[in-house]
Amino acid sequence: MKSCVVVLPCFNEAERLRPSELLRLARHPAIRLICVDDGSTDATGAVLEAIRAKAPDSVSVLHRGENGGRGAAVRDGMRKALAEGAQMIGFLDADLAAPVEEMMRLHAVLVTSEARAVMGARVRRLGANIARTSARRLLGRTFASLASLVIDVPLYDTQCGAKLFRAGSELEAALAQPFVARWTFDVELIARLYHGGPGAPALGPGAFIEVPLERWHDVAGSKLTGRDALRALVDLAIVGLQTRTRRKRAPAREVRSRRSAAA
Repeated sequence: MKSCVVVLPCFNEAERLRPSELLRLARHPAIRLICVDDGSTDATGAVLEAIRAKAPDSVSVLHRGENGGRGAAVRDGMRKALAEGAQMIGFLDADLAAPVEEMMRLHAVLVTSEARAVMGARVRRLGANIARTSARRLLGRTFASLASLVIDVPLYDTQCGAKLFRAGSELEAALAQPFVARWTFDVELIARLYHGGPGAPALGPGAFIEVPLERWHDVAGSKLTGRDALRALVDLAIVGLQTRTRRKRAPAREVRSRRSAAA
């Protein structure tokens, strides 16, 4: 079985899915796909099943009965991959704003490094093709800066939908409880891994690598509304409170661990 799983969360994406590109990713020698149909009401499920039929050994489809949000869909897919013994697990936005080549590149970086997490970063720079509207770029940079401050993690881009993690007890612990955040679950997941939690140590800064993407394009049809944006700020505040609580408890866990080791 292939060692790396990429989860593709989908809700009413029938018109935006690109089967040929997804199959190209699934035919990578080390990568397979888990496509999660998050309670879609259009033909998304049928499109995903058609993709699976063309590469049944490299594509599976998980149908959720009702829409739970992108975070819930990604969590279900990642937990399924863990249960199946995947060694590396990540996720990619269904619109392929980050092309499949970028996920392949993240995989190569994770394979050749000691990192536990490799994450795409949309850095607008000479030599790269990063196409975002001015409004989305401004909002994205503002939110990422705020999120980095709230969870005390030095991140440049929290919301890029291309991330890959090594499997292990820390990832299992980070996925054990449902995410509070519906849209900004990325921030919550990173905070859980970075600062640790019940049953798992804090990974800290040395475990993470942000990789500037070569290509990223806005794709029309985003489902993020103004109400969702406000909800994201509320979610971020809750994640910040959870992170502070986790960090306060960390010294006590470390003391107990040292005492147990000494005994």
